[in-house]
Amino acid sequence: MKHNISNNKKQITIFPKSLNKIIQVPASKSIMQRSVALALLSDGRTVIKNPSFSNDSLTSIRIAGAMGASVQFSFNKLTVERTDNVTETNLNFGESGLALRMFSPIISLFGKDFSLNGKGSLLKRPVTGIEDALSQSSVKVESENGFLPIQLSGKLTGSIFEIDGSISSQVLTGLLIALPKAKGDSEIIVKNLKSKPYIDLTLDMIKYFGGRIENQNYERFIIKGDRKYIAQDYTIEGDWSGAAFLLVAGLISGKTELKGLNIDSKQADKEIISVIQKAGGKITINNDSVTTEMSKLKAFEFDANDCPDLFPPLVAMAAYCKGKSVLKGVNRLKYKESDRATVLKNEFAKIGINITIKDDKMIIEGGKVSGGTTDSNNDHRIAMALGIAAIGSNSEIIIQNSDCINKSYPNFYRDIK
Repeated sequence: MKHNISNNKKQITIFPKSLNKIIQVPASKSIMQRSVALALLSDGRTVIKNPSFSNDSLTSIRIAGAMGASVQFSFNKLTVERTDNVTETNLNFGESGLALRMFSPIISLFGKDFSLNGKGSLLKRPVTGIEDALSQSSVKVESENGFLPIQLSGKLTGSIFEIDGSISSQVLTGLLIALPKAKGDSEIIVKNLKSKPYIDLTLDMIKYFGGRIENQNYERFIIKGDRKYIAQDYTIEGDWSGAAFLLVAGLISGKTELKGLNIDSKQADKEIISVIQKAGGKITINNDSVTTEMSKLKAFEFDANDCPDLFPPLVAMAAYCKGKSVLKGVNRLKYKESDRATVLKNEFAKIGINITIKDDKMIIEGGKVSGGTTDSNNDHRIAMALGIAAIGSNSEIIIQNSDCINKSYPNFYRDIK
């Protein structure tokens, strides 16, 4: 059995192997992007330690620079200092949905005319949430029939906002960060909020930088305007979204010990621990590490509405479970980097795993994973799910368009090698 990875630019071949590794998990790109946004609005110089330099994180850093922030890089820290001297109004968000949705309200604080665009999968993701939110203030928003590019004009001021939180919480995150800096007080009324852990994360970070927001049961947020953020030293914790794949890898074959995770994290994908326990996986949690070992896994049921990014690693795990596993929250997946539910169904079928989608549920029938040729569909989490599935397969799995992992976890293939 070959124990290696063959990489040919945008196509990678992963051979079955037994892992036995200690891995330092990458910094959270989700927290990194929020910290850059808060640093952009803070008085003074913010030092971000253990920064993420994934493609999405670099996008946020670039946007902050365009908004006039002075940004200085070093290997293990990033310094951001606000200047309010906007240098660019034509902004490209790459493929980062979080950066686009979060920075749109923040950019609107600067009172200039902006053109917002992107590339790749971001061009296929609707921006109606941004339009609906900002148009309730003094900002004029024009899109291309609900898609990029967006034209923004006017300045964000305090207002009463009504937000639909059923598809994404990222526009809400942007408003929560931006509105304390706006002129006048605000109130945000939210219906059917999903991904509440991400809002907890946002509120905690706002508080750390000196902001105060009143949260009334995630249905109403009261925000005082004309406030200041104060620059801080901030350390980015390890990424539970990337860690989820590595923890599943240890369950499938061998053993993985992960360093750099915060067991008390507010990150939604920390929920991977409870799902592993449901499936009977061997998992050990210490103060400074989380370890999983090869296990006989049983089918499980899990509601992933608050943590939809767990779908891909959990599908890989379910493929190795005895019986049929059920994941709820399929409706959260349509507007990810791909139509993620459909792509998971189609790509795992190529390696011998049957997936059925019924209403808001995904049913994964565990079995023997076979080799085959698959395609990430330019979705980083699909690529990682297929890579993990390959570890215990009966022969190698080829992943086309494999370099999309750079969006969130550039060293993923190296870490499972």
